[in-house]
Amino acid sequence: MIRTSGLVKRYGDVVALDGLDLMVPQGQVLGLLGPNGAGKTTAVRILSTLLHADAGEAEVAGLNVRTQAEAVKHKIGLSGQSAAIDEHLTGFENLDMVGRMYHLGRRRSRERARELLQRFTLTEAGDRPAKTYSGGMRRRLDLAAALVAEPPVIFLDEPTTGLDPRTRLQMWDTIQDLVRGGATVLLTTQYMEEADQLCDDIVVIDKGRKIAQGTADQLKKQVGGERVEVVLVDLGDLDQARKVLESYAVDGVQFEVTARRLTAGVGGGADDLRMVLQGLSDAMIEVVDVGLRRPTLDDVFLSLTGHHSEEEEAAESAASAKATKKNKKTKEVAR
Repeated sequence: MIRTSGLVKRYGDVVALDGLDLMVPQGQVLGLLGPNGAGKTTAVRILSTLLHADAGEAEVAGLNVRTQAEAVKHKIGLSGQSAAIDEHLTGFENLDMVGRMYHLGRRRSRERARELLQRFTLTEAGDRPAKTYSGGMRRRLDLAAALVAEPPVIFLDEPTTGLDPRTRLQMWDTIQDLVRGGATVLLTTQYMEEADQLCDDIVVIDKGRKIAQGTADQLKKQVGGERVEVVLVDLGDLDQARKVLESYAVDGVQFEVTARRLTAGVGGGADDLRMVLQGLSDAMIEVVDVGLRRPTLDDVFLSLTGHHSEEEEAAESAASAKATKKNKKTKEVAR
């Protein structure tokens, strides 16, 4: 239902896409992962006819996105990174307007608007101007607008960014319902858990190129077995902490200076974790977090791109800042 071959897009000297190949069978979710600037949104904009590629071919539902753009538009729904709604119209009027634009007719457009308001728990707010909606409500209304015409192909560009956990789970349920109904979805996301939960297949891109593809389990197997992970309070302890982990690591120690994180694959599981903890304690090294865990998609992201996802980095930064502040406060009280 979605196919690209050798897709290239340049912005001056910047190459946004560099020969991207994708293929998504009907009724599946393809997750497109990559760091900011990797080309994810550019790919979505080309597939949804909003941009022209400089080279390569792209088809959606068997239609060429360049030469049959108008026909493609009748086959797709798009929810971008920012909600594309008219704030001066009510939620109902936004959805009714989209239905009219798709030539559903007055009666069906109104019926569909009410159906979607109920589906996205927006019924009570349906007759209020969209400018009074919260950020999460706007995102839900935007996704509802993408589904008005019940398109067979749906592009979701980071659809849950900024949503609270409860609303994100509701969105996941909706996406899964769409796929069970036969829809094909291309999803870009910064949330590793989201890709793990929703995607039948995952493509990791960096600098406009596909660097890995597979199911979540297949990609995780590339990383290996259990790993001890340590996040330091003080960056000055990095070298000493690395020496502690090297005593138990089976494949070397990976570290990120900005995140104060060290990761090492181990063969002894909980026993190795206990020994690492003892070694850190003996060396008087303070940590924000330490644990033993199996590989995640973020480990895959790290091994392929050299850094964690934006989601993980933001969480780490907040945790490190909190721990540092707490450590300083403790020292001040001691003094």
